[in-house]
Amino acid sequence: MFQTFDSPSSPDQGPPRLTLLREEMAAEGIDAFLVPRADRFQGEYVAPHDDRLAWLTGFTGSAGFALITGREALVFVDGRYKVQVRAQVADVFTPMDWPAQTHVGWLAQRFPDGAVLGFDPWLHTMEEIGRLERDLPKITFRRVENLIDRIWADQPAPPAAAITAHPLEFAGEPHDAKRARLAKEIAATGEAAALVTLPDSVSWLFNIRGADIPRNPIVHAFALLRADGTAVLLTDPAKCADVTDHLGPEVAVRPEGDLAEVLRETGGPLRIDPQSTPQAVADMLAEAGIEARHGSDPCRIPKACKNAGELQGMRDAHLRDAVAMCRFLAWFDRSDQTALSEIDLVRALEGYRRETNMLREISFDTIAGAGPNGALPHYRVTTQTNRQLAEGELIVLDSGGQYPDGTTDITRTLVVGEAGAEEKRAFTLVLKGMIAISRVRFPRGVAGSHLDALARYPLWLAGMDYDHGTGHGVGAYLCVHEGPQRLARGGDVALQPGMILSNEPGYYREGAFGIRIENLIVVQPADPVGGGDNRDMLDFETLTWVPIDRRLIATEMLTPEERAWIDGYHDICRDKVGPLLPEECAQWFAAATEKL
Repeated sequence: MFQTFDSPSSPDQGPPRLTLLREEMAAEGIDAFLVPRADRFQGEYVAPHDDRLAWLTGFTGSAGFALITGREALVFVDGRYKVQVRAQVADVFTPMDWPAQTHVGWLAQRFPDGAVLGFDPWLHTMEEIGRLERDLPKITFRRVENLIDRIWADQPAPPAAAITAHPLEFAGEPHDAKRARLAKEIAATGEAAALVTLPDSVSWLFNIRGADIPRNPIVHAFALLRADGTAVLLTDPAKCADVTDHLGPEVAVRPEGDLAEVLRETGGPLRIDPQSTPQAVADMLAEAGIEARHGSDPCRIPKACKNAGELQGMRDAHLRDAVAMCRFLAWFDRSDQTALSEIDLVRALEGYRRETNMLREISFDTIAGAGPNGALPHYRVTTQTNRQLAEGELIVLDSGGQYPDGTTDITRTLVVGEAGAEEKRAFTLVLKGMIAISRVRFPRGVAGSHLDALARYPLWLAGMDYDHGTGHGVGAYLCVHEGPQRLARGGDVALQPGMILSNEPGYYREGAFGIRIENLIVVQPADPVGGGDNRDMLDFETLTWVPIDRRLIATEMLTPEERAWIDGYHDICRDKVGPLLPEECAQWFAAATEKL
């Protein structure tokens, strides 16, 4: 089984580890030290070797950071984790509500002029350090080797998984064509090369996959793409034994430790993305006297805009995944539900996905939160937190699979027995927002921030909201969280055809229940409508085809258009998924897809 149920958090270890860190800080002569979630590749996900924030504090969320001083230890997290962080960290750590409370503001108020802030330059981007230096001009910034690594006696070894070739039928475009296409853009700007530091960008560029990060089939590597289309892949050469022929003569493989030498050999101007390039790389370029030009990762938008091969793979993966989900839901419906626990649900669902004989990994640890655990948006069940299902409780079940042709991510809210009126009302408000995103048409140039409010509007009218974005980008057999596309207040990138996003509004009542409904959608050109002015419009194609529990819907709250959407969605579920289901699911599926 991919998922385990051990507790990754050790709050009792926090105090002694904090003491050791402060001893190292004193030895270095620094007054504060930053401990980010990030690794040197600046992605959202980190290998066990790089999970320094969790090791020090006990907090295991996917976003956050700590600021440690001689007297205080602050852990900054956003609204998704405000309950989780309190449960996971010892009393010596103080949770901070970020971004309402910022480390910049705290340091500006508390730190005297000339105080020294230490940081590992590999773990912070150029943009982040530049912003800190601008906002805190009276503080001294000092680059130090990572102090956590000095005291982490049993630190796991760095990942060293073999690299494999991603088949062309799923990649949709040969990597030499990708390199040539992107190199033209680099040459047109007069740059000698572009440095690519995000592992999912590197994996996409060369049509390679790996297993350096749990749940994400990506390769730990940097890449240098030159203006003539040749490239250097900077990673452990031992990992590349099976892809030498795939990479071909135009891609040189060098150890990651050769990065400074490769940069000197290439010279400038060199494009770097300040949002993802570690400060340590900027320091290298400055030391070598190489001109650095700030620009976007050249893979950023092309990776996000899936080609025909990638889109077909994602459709196939989602259909396969829908069969597994429907088999699970049918099993759940006929089970003695109060005899089940959260762990039982996780095990059963992964089992159905495994029976596809195509599952390579789960795309993230399944979230199976019953009752009050469902109010934790990123809850991960452990043997210590495992909850038995109880009559009337809601269950937030958020899960996904990594298949060779695509990545899936789906959330359904389940109910044990009969839900209460308040739960049905909240579920229907969330559903109305999810339908609004599914139905929307919008002009080209519109960004995710413009659409985010559509999903929240029904909740806002009821004085409710949720503390996460409405949707994130999703990769094609890559990371389940992919940028730069987002349906969120901060989603400032214009949506383009081929971009895949999640559509997942929710509602969470602390100590009581949670609700989330999620489909994946892909941006596509919209069909013209009569009476319009022929403006170039976009809309969304739905990728996820799994029934939404009709028993949780307060039908009287829906407009005729919303009811028609639900009925139409379930009709398509019948057409696409029904013929693929075993006979044992037929009765459940027929009832689950009936018209409202």
